[in-house]
Amino acid sequence: MPVRFTDSEFVSALTCVNCGRQYQPGDTSSMTCLTCGPVDGILDFEYDLDAVAQSWQRTPLHTRPVGSHWRYREFLPSAQNRVPLDWAVGWTPLIAADRLASEFGLKSLVFKDEGRNPTASFKDRASSVGVVHALAHDARVVACASTGNAATSLAGHAALAGLPCIIFVPESAPRPKVAQMLVYGATVLSVQGTYDDAWQLCQSACEEFGWYNRNCAVNPVLVEGKATGGLEIAEQTQTRFGQTPDWVVVSVGDGCTIAGICKGLSRMHCLGISDRLPRVLGVQARGVEPIKYAYEHGSLPTSPHGSTVADSINVPVPRNWKKAVTGVRECNGQFNAVSDDQILNAIQLAGKHGVFSEPAAAASLAGLLQAVDDSIIRPGESVLVLSTGSGLKDTEAAMKAAANATLIPVEPDIEKVRQALHDMTKSDARMNK
Repeated sequence: MPVRFTDSEFVSALTCVNCGRQYQPGDTSSMTCLTCGPVDGILDFEYDLDAVAQSWQRTPLHTRPVGSHWRYREFLPSAQNRVPLDWAVGWTPLIAADRLASEFGLKSLVFKDEGRNPTASFKDRASSVGVVHALAHDARVVACASTGNAATSLAGHAALAGLPCIIFVPESAPRPKVAQMLVYGATVLSVQGTYDDAWQLCQSACEEFGWYNRNCAVNPVLVEGKATGGLEIAEQTQTRFGQTPDWVVVSVGDGCTIAGICKGLSRMHCLGISDRLPRVLGVQARGVEPIKYAYEHGSLPTSPHGSTVADSINVPVPRNWKKAVTGVRECNGQFNAVSDDQILNAIQLAGKHGVFSEPAAAASLAGLLQAVDDSIIRPGESVLVLSTGSGLKDTEAAMKAAANATLIPVEPDIEKVRQALHDMTKSDARMNK
């Protein structure tokens, strides 16, 4: 469907990431570049930072209510008067992991737990902005393709707004995520194929039926919602610790999330809110690492393949790789890749520090540990790990991660409890010899 990108006074232009062609904020011709087409012609919002700075001088951030990413309204191209305020998205907590920092010689380590968002993932930042934008354009139906989190998020926000929602998921999507979509009332089409197959089918359906397309690689509004994660990281760490971290670690699938984080961090540094621009480490799953490859070689691999337990980053053909690579370069960052075993181990390790992460979220912690081993992240540096989704999203993977933990059957008798504890103590003693 044709859309007007925004009437925001703070947006100066939209620029094609491929050819550099610019479009006016009020343009209604297409969501993507008319020259480069819907695959390569992804657009990027550009802002008048002087106008934003003046607005923040009139209404400083510290005077605005916390608890919602709409406090950064100047950077959100949707009309705020259409916001369903019942769900507070964003302003997720920072959780210090001091013991883990000490173990690996870091100055500090904190998790930002995005599993606290309304549908339990980082994707709420994008879906909330997309649904408000859809309402402003009188959309009849909203749709997206997803391995899970974007879909559950869109389904929830669409339900709140009273919008019909159609979801395309690969048949491998975790059942807890599919259940969440169905409970929110979405129509779920399980595509017999990969995420790329689901994405292509959703794209065709949106064009054929005139639905509002929530896919980040087509709709540039969505990445602006994700950029609030970077804005928050900068503001929260600057306020709490007096400086931003040396590193921010983010798991990477399609490239949209890390692109948004880099945009947000950069904007806060340009506006003088943060004292420095953190370096950003992008983490992919080993065997599904096309953006890491593109960062190193300048283009995507010609024969994408592989799979991973981390469904949310299982994206062999990423659409937003150029935004991701550009953002990480601007933040003087790097990419690495981790195995499924490393991811599963990281799920349990994060849990021991109070954060229940799904596999894709735990990949960030696994990537941090790999970066420490490789001397990319050095002793004495400060790190923030973005945990993008709750472990409740994929309980099967959580049980795999906890496979070596002990589930002890016991009869309802206190003496049986005493005996079980005694046996467990003896077992631990044998293992520690």
